[in-house]
Amino acid sequence: MATFSVKSALALSVAALVLVSAPVATARSSPPGPSGRCGTHDDVRGALTTLTTDDHIAGASVLADGPCGRWAETAGTADLRTGRPMNTSDRLRVGSVTKTFTATVVLQLAAEHRLSLDASVDRYLPGLIHAHGHDGRHITVRQLLRHTSGLPDYLDAPEWEHPEQVRYRHFEPGELIAQALELPRPQSSWHYATTNYLVLGLIVQKITGRTPEDEISRRVIRRLGLHDTYWPGDETRIQGAHSHSYFTSVDGRRVDGTDWNTSFGGVGGALVSTQGDLTRFATALLGDRLLPAAQLTEMERTVATDPDRLWPGARYGLGLISSPLSCGGVWWGHAGTVPGGHRALVAVGPGGRSVAVALNQVPDSLQAELDFQDLVDKSLCETGRTTA
Repeated sequence: MATFSVKSALALSVAALVLVSAPVATARSSPPGPSGRCGTHDDVRGALTTLTTDDHIAGASVLADGPCGRWAETAGTADLRTGRPMNTSDRLRVGSVTKTFTATVVLQLAAEHRLSLDASVDRYLPGLIHAHGHDGRHITVRQLLRHTSGLPDYLDAPEWEHPEQVRYRHFEPGELIAQALELPRPQSSWHYATTNYLVLGLIVQKITGRTPEDEISRRVIRRLGLHDTYWPGDETRIQGAHSHSYFTSVDGRRVDGTDWNTSFGGVGGALVSTQGDLTRFATALLGDRLLPAAQLTEMERTVATDPDRLWPGARYGLGLISSPLSCGGVWWGHAGTVPGGHRALVAVGPGGRSVAVALNQVPDSLQAELDFQDLVDKSLCETGRTTA
């Protein structure tokens, strides 16, 4: 599952965006914080409007929590057929944000001394990675978590150039891992690959005797009371209230991509959640409620990334991204994109400020990507800014 790099967005939206006649709702906001000293979030509203008007994204929303209390800003449309406006309570597919859930459980198992981050894949899954020069004896759990394993991403295979052609198909992790091993070794030392997380899921299953989805649900989702977060399995529809998602087809049409079998993402990208649940998860994780301090420190040990697969300045830890802010410091979190059109990002900035950002259409131009990143930055930098 892709994060929100320019390369990934362009790959998942092959044709140029076509304008449609559906109305675009104006930006709306929640009431200001009780202190009266917090800003009106004009910059955030402006960034949202840019995405939904200039970049023609169907809908965008921000949910934030911090010194100004809990606030929300939205723009655009959650369902182009009905004209229902975008909101922050709808469920959506969160793509690679799932990886942080999976990494959390792997690090919990490390804290319990049930696995070692520096043990090889072969220690837990002998023979799984052994083809075309890929060797599990020389790949560690830490390298899987950090995307420095040298494993290719199965989503880079030619079969995935038009993912809508397999949108209703079921995939098994072993099938996708085998597909990745047919590809050449990446040239860079850091290479974002969902393959790594499918292998981690199999390791969790081997150690615990439960499916990785069940273990993540038990240890994280139910523990935190994330009632709107669930594994869809082979179910193609999203349960409950949700935003529709849209992608641009090869013939230039905007297509509803909400119904999709996301088994191809597995524990690397299949979760359904809400912005509220994502901020609850991220603040719990970064607030030492899910991991001992030693394991959280390990999670935050980052390496430089390939800007073609993330963005300039981003660094990657163990299932966690750090990225600099224009107002100083960095945010910690993750982003995710699914080919049907949903995009999510959750981040915690300095002072515990948290935001969850959602789009229901993947940007398909460089400018739209830059505008999305600008929205993330403004959302975190405005959260703690006050007016005179």
